[in-house]
Amino acid sequence: MLTQAPAAPLAEASAKDHRTWGFTASTGLGFTHHTIVDAHFRACAEPYQELLERAGIQRGWRVLDAGCGPGEFLPWLAELVGPEGRVSAVDLAEENAALAAARVAAWRSPCPVDVRQGDLLRLPYPDDSFDAVWCANTVQYLDDGQLGRALAELRRVVRPGGVVAVKELDAHLITARPADPYLFADFFRAAGQVPGYARQLTRSRELYRWLRAAGLAEVRQQTMVIEHYAPLSGSAREFYGLSCARLAEQAGRLGLSGEWRRFLDPDGPDHPLDDPDGYISEGNVLAVGTVPGPSRRE
Repeated sequence: MLTQAPAAPLAEASAKDHRTWGFTASTGLGFTHHTIVDAHFRACAEPYQELLERAGIQRGWRVLDAGCGPGEFLPWLAELVGPEGRVSAVDLAEENAALAAARVAAWRSPCPVDVRQGDLLRLPYPDDSFDAVWCANTVQYLDDGQLGRALAELRRVVRPGGVVAVKELDAHLITARPADPYLFADFFRAAGQVPGYARQLTRSRELYRWLRAAGLAEVRQQTMVIEHYAPLSGSAREFYGLSCARLAEQAGRLGLSGEWRRFLDPDGPDHPLDDPDGYISEGNVLAVGTVPGPSRRE
């Protein structure tokens, strides 16, 4: 197993600050501000690490973290490739890229790591620059047309024989107890009636066909359920309390079940996640494909 990623050296906003700015980075995309991204990563670090290890990244490789956010995966990627490898990272939000670079500077990496601001739809790298791309919790922000373009870019920058690995949240497996077992399913069915973020969160189980359509070969996919039982860890309670509150606000606007009111206040005295039998789960999909052509290294 990889060692635990080092703690962020910079002060983070408090949980209550999340509610003020609505989890949004400068890009305007929800759930991309580094505080909510960090909270999610801390809550799910162990299964995230396991999925990364299943991507097939090898020692000595040049790897791109596409959509790196504030850089949580960078220490693990650097450890995987070792001193003979190299890690690059790119994120659309300039402040996330700057924070990732600051974090890299604060720990001793076993290999060179460089971070820049950039767009997955126009990656700032030449063809065949990398042996692998790791793209985690990022394609949920892309509509169908953008997803196809982004996967074409990921394929473009990876050499023949190299690996494209996409990890994404699967909203179909989000559920909480004690609560109506269909509460979250009904939410995503209603919110996903129109194109947008909610619908894109239910697309993850189809990633295998998107990778095939992008021309990748030897595509494989697996789905992991991440479960949290009462008493939830501090990081899990923080993240899921805040994210459920955001969904509850949207559920109210959609006219959905009044049961959502129990999730509105993350600190509410009867919050379901604080019940002795409290439970919440989410799904994560890992889809991996190989760039066709003779395997080679530049």
